[in-house]
Amino acid sequence: MVREFKPIKLPRLNEPTITLYDGSQLPQIGAGTWKHSDEIAPKAIYTSLQLGYRLLDGACDYGNEKACGEGLTRALADGVVKREDVWVASKLWQTFHAKEHVRAAVKKSLEDWGVDYFDLYYIHFPISLAYVPIETRYPPGWYYDGESEVRHSRVPIRETWEALEELVDEGLIRHLGVSNFNSALLMDLLKYARVKPAVLQIEIHPYNAQPRAVAYAQSQGLAVTAYSSFGPQGFLELKMPKAVHAPSLFMQPVVTQIADAHNKTQAEILLKWAVQRGLAIIPKADDVCLQEQNLRVGESSWRLTDEEMEKINGLDMGLRFNDPADVSRLLTFFAHSSDAN
Repeated sequence: MVREFKPIKLPRLNEPTITLYDGSQLPQIGAGTWKHSDEIAPKAIYTSLQLGYRLLDGACDYGNEKACGEGLTRALADGVVKREDVWVASKLWQTFHAKEHVRAAVKKSLEDWGVDYFDLYYIHFPISLAYVPIETRYPPGWYYDGESEVRHSRVPIRETWEALEELVDEGLIRHLGVSNFNSALLMDLLKYARVKPAVLQIEIHPYNAQPRAVAYAQSQGLAVTAYSSFGPQGFLELKMPKAVHAPSLFMQPVVTQIADAHNKTQAEILLKWAVQRGLAIIPKADDVCLQEQNLRVGESSWRLTDEEMEKINGLDMGLRFNDPADVSRLLTFFAHSSDAN
């Protein structure tokens, strides 16, 4: 049952799109769901759809797909949106890479979201971990024993991709994507993929601009989605060392000066920088005012100048915060979040 909340009347904002290789229109500004609590998620999804968001970016590993699905189900029932107008995206976790486990993982996420197909489905990381049954622990996380042991498996990406292609054939998935792939892995995948990946999702912000990865993916006809658009901000509560010690992008003089010049917030400037590069973005916001602010960066009524874009580009130092080697803090954070809920 959907948690009770009172829907509010919101203006319907227009959202820009990116044309994929098959002509489909990917919404350029999506609603991220990483770290949405089960209590917040239903309302956040509902209000984002009311505002005009048409891309919902989820994942098995976020542990909140069922709660997000409640918000989507409510919005569909209330006539806020039609299913065919919403891009619902999810991601395959590493423990389900073997071909005999892919289908069950996809079906579980579909059930949690309350939909019959995914518009976009990613391989979350190009890392295969030992299988953990859904009945044993869900989401499985990084540790095979749930505590400290990371156990890899010998499943190649090609096996996983071909299993996903079969689900495209069956209509359970409409577009495939890859997340956290570098250009070399993407280049290899493109050599054998029968169903071409449509989207590459990677960590992009001014500290980690990744111009070569973006250029290569776009040259191959892939759209690129940037996550963690605010750099270290989303990782601070996880107390990840690199994020704790990195200067906030919101406090960078270049960003604050440009924000003042446009009478915008620092967050709007960071998102606009990504949008003007032709990237899709998926910022997460619990509050409806922030949801509206994030969506409005797609408006064409204001732009950053070429000089301002170059100044922000100058902050790039190849600093990545989503580091799979630093997983223990992620596991601790989500365990505590689960206990609190």
